[in-house]
Amino acid sequence: MTVTLKPKTEITVPKSIRRKAGFKAGDQVEFQVSGRTITIAPKLTQDEIQDEREIRDPKIRAAIREGYEEFQAGKTRPIEEFFAERAARSAKRARRRPGA
Repeated sequence: MTVTLKPKTEITVPKSIRRKAGFKAGDQVEFQVSGRTITIAPKLTQDEIQDEREIRDPKIRAAIREGYEEFQAGKTRPIEEFFAERAARSAKRARRRPGA
């Protein structure tokens, strides 16, 4: 979609574009400028920012990939077993780090 800028008019994002992007009334957005490009992105909460950082971590990406491959192969287990294994690993790590 193309619009013509006028000297004294603010830019309005057309409703069809906001709908496609998933923006709703009341959403907060951030503007970023790079050269002649303006990017409008939703303002993330602290939890969402943390999730974004974690998903970029190669170790976490590998764990997600491994879990997905196991799921695809039909290797599933009860959630209690998963949490017990995770707790055991955390306890083992805590014992290795004195003073932690």
